[in-house]
Amino acid sequence: MPMPHPLPAAKLHTVHDPERIPWPDTTAIPLPREGNGHLHAFQPRAMKALDLAFDIPTPGYNVYLAGDPGLGRTYTLLSYLAPRARRRNSPPDLVYVHNFADPDTPTLLILETGQGARLRQLLRDAMDNVATELDRRMQRAPYVKESTRILKHFQDERRTLVDRMTTVAGSEGFQLDMDDAGSPTLYPLVEGKRLSQEEFDQLDFALRMKLKRRSTRLLQSMAQFMRRLNKAEESLRGDQSELVRQVMIQVLDTQLTPVRDRMLKNSKAAGLAEYFEALREDILKHVEDFLPVDPAPPQGQELPKSQDFCRYEANLLVDNSRQTGAPIVVEDNPTAVNLLGCIERKSEMGALVTDFTLIKAGSLHRANGGYLVLHVDDFQQHQAAWDGLLRALRANSLRIEDAEDPNDAGVRTKGISPAPLPLDVKVILVGDEDVHEQLLMADVRFGKLFLVKAHMNDIAVRNARNIRAYLQRIAQIVSENGLPAFDRTALAWLIDYGSVLCEDQLSLSLKFPLLREIMIEGASMAKGKKGGIVDASALEVAHAARINRVDLVEERFMEDYDRKLIKVQTSGSAVGQVNGLSVTWHGDFEFGLPHRISCTVGVGHEGIIDLEREAELGGPIHTKAMMIIKSYLTGLFARRKPLELSASLYFEQNYAEIEGDSASGAELAALVSALADVPVRLDMAFTGAVSHSGQVMAVGAVTRKIEGFYKVCARRGLTGTQGVIIPQDNVSHLMLDSAVCKAVEEKRFAIYPVSRIEQALELLTGRPAGQRSSDDTFTAGSLYDLADKRLQDLGTRAHNAYERRSKDRRPPRRRS
Repeated sequence: MPMPHPLPAAKLHTVHDPERIPWPDTTAIPLPREGNGHLHAFQPRAMKALDLAFDIPTPGYNVYLAGDPGLGRTYTLLSYLAPRARRRNSPPDLVYVHNFADPDTPTLLILETGQGARLRQLLRDAMDNVATELDRRMQRAPYVKESTRILKHFQDERRTLVDRMTTVAGSEGFQLDMDDAGSPTLYPLVEGKRLSQEEFDQLDFALRMKLKRRSTRLLQSMAQFMRRLNKAEESLRGDQSELVRQVMIQVLDTQLTPVRDRMLKNSKAAGLAEYFEALREDILKHVEDFLPVDPAPPQGQELPKSQDFCRYEANLLVDNSRQTGAPIVVEDNPTAVNLLGCIERKSEMGALVTDFTLIKAGSLHRANGGYLVLHVDDFQQHQAAWDGLLRALRANSLRIEDAEDPNDAGVRTKGISPAPLPLDVKVILVGDEDVHEQLLMADVRFGKLFLVKAHMNDIAVRNARNIRAYLQRIAQIVSENGLPAFDRTALAWLIDYGSVLCEDQLSLSLKFPLLREIMIEGASMAKGKKGGIVDASALEVAHAARINRVDLVEERFMEDYDRKLIKVQTSGSAVGQVNGLSVTWHGDFEFGLPHRISCTVGVGHEGIIDLEREAELGGPIHTKAMMIIKSYLTGLFARRKPLELSASLYFEQNYAEIEGDSASGAELAALVSALADVPVRLDMAFTGAVSHSGQVMAVGAVTRKIEGFYKVCARRGLTGTQGVIIPQDNVSHLMLDSAVCKAVEEKRFAIYPVSRIEQALELLTGRPAGQRSSDDTFTAGSLYDLADKRLQDLGTRAHNAYERRSKDRRPPRRRS
């Protein structure tokens, strides 16, 4: 098998030529237009899913927008929704009014856009005008004359009845006295003189009892006069009420009827005409609510109204009068109250009361007729809001209910049940892909109500078409954030940075928020430059400063390598030791670190022991990789004999969990080195996963791993022999730092791509791996030959060791 050659520097980092950019700077780049083919050129799959969901009016076709947080999911969604929403009609206004037939069930009026505020103002003005006009008409001559006539008629009739009662009382020796309440009182007359109470008490007892019996009979005989007097008073009140009612009818004809006709002319809302009829009837039933307490209130003060006068108001729940197109509501705090609305209460004389004017809208109300955007992570602390949302979507209507508190179950206050709102809204949940899978498994309602999944892509192919769209998106970021112009070198740097972010020479990262951050910081670095134009050097400085802010942990590790506290050699060789590479995260900062992988081999039957697994530090993928190593050795050396050995593989100075299979190639190399007793170069590091057939497969974060080993070597001094072995399939993923590229170009560092484990072994040991012959032996003197012979020897020793021990334990023979 031919030895692999080191990669040239040009293969380590793709570079876009600034001269290939057709625009001198971002001011000349045309901004992307609205539409899926331009503004969202990188997300055709997600845009098609959104188109489908929003074109289907059937309930249940809500959307789950899945993607990584760094993709600018909300920005992309809102920029997609904005032109679509503008093309739609504005939704109607929502108004709650008093239900005169059932006050506990307020009526919901769905009015044309702008008519809700109009109705509220017209009702307020009408009620004020009704009270004012009623008072004015009651002070006019016709009303005063008729009221005086009614009162005079009553007074004449009352005077006649009282005179007759007085005459009857006088004929019986009593004087009649009527109090203010109209109750009669009889006082006895003795010798024509009215007796006082004291004088009455001084009379003889028999005379007092006689007078009392006479007064009782007299009052009984006068009962018919009292009934006629009460009837006259009732007639007076009825005539006065009817007079006021007739005046109120005239007032309503002039003040309320025009309001009703005006509203019905502009709105065909269901229930509006019935509401005005019920309103008119209720006002006529409660005319006294409009009567002033003081007929002559102080000048400048309004006529006081009854406390229940608010029932004639309109609660404008949602006002869309200023809305252009369909609403787009983003709810960042989806509590049950904020999302579903609520019924507030107020304290009156120590009691909590409510009415329809205290109904408050939620995000679902405001988004009705449009789009509601929610982040699924925000529901973690608001289970009631989540259940309420799914319940409303399932019923296709939203009912506002009093919040139920289990602690207050025994202290229930009287509430109201507003009429539900028919829903016409598209809900878009924004979240991660794994959360979508969890919701599908955990809640059967979710899968039925969010039938459309719009999955955002995080990378795009790096070709001419996408680069052009990439530059347009960069120009849009510059325009939206008020940044100075970016020249060709800066644009080329950002294109390359897009490949750095996704660690792929053939792709561009679509995490535009990350590009935006480095652009803003680069613009800040370029403030002092002539012309203020941002170039590549400003972005380089910003990127270096960005790394410097977060790489303190990496620097601490490098100091430990410098002081030899972490035992990793970058020169020399050793048996059973290989430099492996790992990647570490600290917050959102990712960096690579080298570590020593060691192996020891001895006689025994334990097989290959993974000490990381035994110590419960190895994850399931790492454990599987160890099993694949065993499978490879079995297929290579155990065709005609069993594997009898005791080998231990472990990561030296590892105190954290290990996961992944990227170290399996290095582990296999350490094992083969220990078996063959052949030293491995320690100026080389190896990363790559190995298959059971010996193929070296691609791994993740290969760029960071190479840079981590390079930094350790550079701090100790580059020798020209140091380098890293990587899978051949990872070559297109290399986006190495300029320092590494420069060292490779100067032949002070090397990157070797391999496709099979044999190539890696030959690079690490300097010996050929060996070829299998027809008799299952290997090329003489090769690694595999030495390892195979060692395995035979280990097997023989393991087998004979028990026989020899049993012979040693036999009792000695005696001669006779």
